[in-house]
Amino acid sequence: MPLFKKILIANRGEIAVRVIRACKELGIKTVAVYSEGDKNSMHIRLSDESICIGPSSVRESYLNIPAILSAAEITDAEAIHPGYGFLSENPNFADACIKSKIAFIGPTPDNIRIGGNKAKAKQLMKKNGIPVIPGTDGPVASKELAAKFAQKIGYPLIIKASAGGGGRGIRIVNDEIQLEKAMDTAQTEAMSSFGNGELYIEKYLPRIRHIEVQVVADRFGNAIHLGERDCSIQRRHQKLIEESPSPAIYSRLRDKLGKYAIKAVEALNYRNVGTIEFVVDSAENVYFMEINTRVQVEHPITEMVTGIDIVKEQIKLASGLALPFKQKQVRMYGHAIECRINAEDPLTFLPSPGTISQFYQPGGPGIRVDSSVYCGYTVPPLYDSLIAKLIAYGATRREAIERMLRALDEFKIGGIKTTISFHQKVLATPEFRSGKFDTSFLEMLRA
Repeated sequence: MPLFKKILIANRGEIAVRVIRACKELGIKTVAVYSEGDKNSMHIRLSDESICIGPSSVRESYLNIPAILSAAEITDAEAIHPGYGFLSENPNFADACIKSKIAFIGPTPDNIRIGGNKAKAKQLMKKNGIPVIPGTDGPVASKELAAKFAQKIGYPLIIKASAGGGGRGIRIVNDEIQLEKAMDTAQTEAMSSFGNGELYIEKYLPRIRHIEVQVVADRFGNAIHLGERDCSIQRRHQKLIEESPSPAIYSRLRDKLGKYAIKAVEALNYRNVGTIEFVVDSAENVYFMEINTRVQVEHPITEMVTGIDIVKEQIKLASGLALPFKQKQVRMYGHAIECRINAEDPLTFLPSPGTISQFYQPGGPGIRVDSSVYCGYTVPPLYDSLIAKLIAYGATRREAIERMLRALDEFKIGGIKTTISFHQKVLATPEFRSGKFDTSFLEMLRA
């Protein structure tokens, strides 16, 4: 079955550049869409065609389904790659693509619907014998029911939005006094971010590792996993540093995570690329947390240790091709770490938009930079603050850390504040270097 001849990328920034590069290597023409605020963006320069889809406002451009579909039809694009964020986990967009006879490069709309509703996803996993964190079986209908459930499982607990991700709509509650306000705040944030205010409750587990498993599945019933990523270095549930493999996961536990991940894929009848997320507690108990039905920001570290191009596989699978390899052929070699370089103050994490007056990216053995910015580019205040992903690979974890520190020192970005110094601080700590940390590490570091 032939690959697509032309793909429209319904995104911006580094992920749009990443998809364009994969398409070029596959001999596929690309169409970039952009807002008026992104008229000088790198993805426009690298694509074969480009088309403006609206004003700078996200709702009028990158979330504007009719405008994106019109751009695809005008340019004769056969498929749309949604990247991550924006419409990537919107089942209505996937449905609209299919109805317009344009291939959606991702999972099925039903996959996205279940993955986007964390409460329903948990129910399905529990039904299929995959451990889940103790919590409500579905959305909490009222504050009164939430209070009753909290009394049943005890504090602390965590309130989560049923839809969406990225750390939004999440609040930790330590006692009954905080519960009502936390629910109001989480619901308001969920409605603003996802248009869905449904909440569910879980027991809050302290001292955990956030471990995710990359999965790939074709339409013929073949599914594999590509090992795990450790995403425990977080601030307010936002991932900042990821690595693969996890320094806390050994072969037996890795096998267990992989088996649960494939079991989840089979339960969902999942297609294309996705990520099954787990938490692992200090007693090595594994619990399903959620599924992300898109390519992850941190996918490069898996590519580095497996040698498999995940974005190319997305495109091939959406074209109708079968998986070219089996589980026993997947091997993880060496170690990779990713630092998310954001246009933010490294101390307060407040956004730092502005014009970049200097941009020198590092290189040398084992270093990869995924970015879309350049000297003279103006970082807009309207979008995500991520400006570069710095990836370091080494034969060992120690070598990967040393290469990352060397690369961070080489990375020169002027005119705006960035989080480079923050990453240098974290990587130099004894806790990170030893691999003995959990999701609470950054709070303790800043205390």
